[in-house]
Amino acid sequence: MFSYLIRKLFYGLAVMLGVVAVVFFLFNILPVDPARMTQGQRADVQSLQAIRKEFGLDKPVPVQFVYYINDLSPIGIHLNTSEEQQRYHYLKLLAISPVKVLALKWPYLRRSYQTHKDVASLLLEVIPNTLVLATTAMIFAIVIGVFLGVLCAVHQNTWIDKLAVGFSTLGVSAPSFFAGIIIAWIFGFELSKYTGLNMSGSLYSYDPFKGEVITWKNLVLPMITLGLRPLAVIVQLTRNAMLDVLGQDYIRTARAKGLSNRTIIYRHALKNAMNPVITAIANWFASLLAGSFFVEYVFGYNGLGKTTVDALGMSDFPVVMGSILFIAFIFVVINILVDVIYVWVDPRVKLG
Repeated sequence: MFSYLIRKLFYGLAVMLGVVAVVFFLFNILPVDPARMTQGQRADVQSLQAIRKEFGLDKPVPVQFVYYINDLSPIGIHLNTSEEQQRYHYLKLLAISPVKVLALKWPYLRRSYQTHKDVASLLLEVIPNTLVLATTAMIFAIVIGVFLGVLCAVHQNTWIDKLAVGFSTLGVSAPSFFAGIIIAWIFGFELSKYTGLNMSGSLYSYDPFKGEVITWKNLVLPMITLGLRPLAVIVQLTRNAMLDVLGQDYIRTARAKGLSNRTIIYRHALKNAMNPVITAIANWFASLLAGSFFVEYVFGYNGLGKTTVDALGMSDFPVVMGSILFIAFIFVVINILVDVIYVWVDPRVKLG
């Protein structure tokens, strides 16, 4: 188990390095001057030169890439100055020279061009909102999707099965941003006096008497919109996996022993049918973080997606790059966890 995890972590690190390289070179070929974006159009030459020197923008692109890797690495080489320590908040590990140290730190995502705040701080303000949205959407998709999938398998070729399969096909086909507009218009505008829901709004809102409060109703429509596509996939995967398992010999043996249909379905069939569903759930949870971009924008939900789209519109590339790297990191972590969960769900699967 330990050697397997080390190998998976090594693969994950290689994937992250690849993502970092692609993101860095992609945004560095764009005709945008980061120093000018940071200081504004009226900045003097000395201020522009200072910014370029701070981020190594006065160096060749390969050298800039090395600097960027050094900023992102938890262990990096930095100047032994109070200014450098304040910027990176590092912990000194080893003195390399009188002016440089090997230091331990959180990955430094640099500063926003527009707000001049640390990108990590900006993302940490909105990531919890997106995690709440993605988690509730995934729970909604799992509960409804698995239930409908089992129902379809048990009532194969009946009207229940055909209706649920038709619904799941529609759910997979509908783009999230289009579904979001329709759902917002119907339930947040036309039927708002019955639903009590708004077309737009964030998880937190300001109350003049209570201050900042959680507004759970603003989560409902984005959650349903974001959960529709994974729900549709889970319905079809659960149905197909259950039909395959219900045709196995051990299920017929269980029926011959007189076990109840409920026991056979939920204690024997469903557990063995969950492997493809778990894969879909894990992959979709990571995908929901990326898929939330347009959903959050449609509903005005203040999360990682809306922040990234706003930053992209203002060419605030450090924020966009930080968001992409965070989502890539979530993908890598979830894929490692899925392989471990497989063994717990199905003892027939061995870690290789």
